[in-house]
Amino acid sequence: MKRVLITGAGSYIGTAFEKWIEDHSDSVATETLDMKGQGWREHDFRGYDSVFHVAGLAHADVGKVTEETKRLYYKVNCDLAVECARKAKTAGVGQFIFMSSIIVYGDSAGIGKRKVITADTPLSPANFYGDSKVQAEEGLRKLDGDDFCVVILRPPMIYGKGSKGNYPLLAKLAGRLPFFPREDNQRSMLYIGNLCRFVELMVENRERGIFYPQNREYVRTADLVAAIAAEHGKRMRLTGIFHPVLVLLGKLGGKLGALSDKAFGSLVYEKEMSEYREEYRVYGFRESVHLTEREDV
Repeated sequence: MKRVLITGAGSYIGTAFEKWIEDHSDSVATETLDMKGQGWREHDFRGYDSVFHVAGLAHADVGKVTEETKRLYYKVNCDLAVECARKAKTAGVGQFIFMSSIIVYGDSAGIGKRKVITADTPLSPANFYGDSKVQAEEGLRKLDGDDFCVVILRPPMIYGKGSKGNYPLLAKLAGRLPFFPREDNQRSMLYIGNLCRFVELMVENRERGIFYPQNREYVRTADLVAAIAAEHGKRMRLTGIFHPVLVLLGKLGGKLGALSDKAFGSLVYEKEMSEYREEYRVYGFRESVHLTEREDV
């Protein structure tokens, strides 16, 4: 039985992984540790096979933050992760799994352009949030060694029942709008169930290295909104009438331009980067939307 310590109580990913293991695994057991305050430093890390570090501050409105807030992001997303990993290594834990993000490669391409991340794409964080993840990765890689395997996950947008961020915003639009812009963009996405299975495999196989899990399918934003609407018995009409306005917003920049590019721009991992020797993509796109939207879960 592999023992996994989830460092970060109440997180969406940590809670989902805990439930996944409870429902699907007989070979892994989890415990969760609250990383707020100083109490975690007194916790005995001995006896755990892996630490799954999910504590961190999520993406903020990078245009409206103080220098103090920026320092807090580095303290939580970088310093806390490295300190936790050092404690785990000292205690004889064999593996440390860190949740990074596709954000370390910068923002998505603008409307009409395509950004494909390959194995040779350099890191290029566009803001302090992405840079805090990059610095955490650098600190953690220095701790990697024969008896301490560091796993860095750089997932794209994660979604599922109860998720935060872009998906619930698009779900609201799917419920309220009679039509939606039909932009031919592509996005890499990762359903929470597929992520949980991937992390389970990382633990079972005591992996090390950098990984890029994603769903099998790239997703067009318009198709995602239409799929969400269909789950609620609504037919979403897609139209290209807004294309000139969206392109203009992207060229003008500012907050509206950034939102336009974020929603309708393209950002994908080359599919080969996300292959693994065991299949982790248990759920396809349509099924994942169905499971996210159903009310009895």
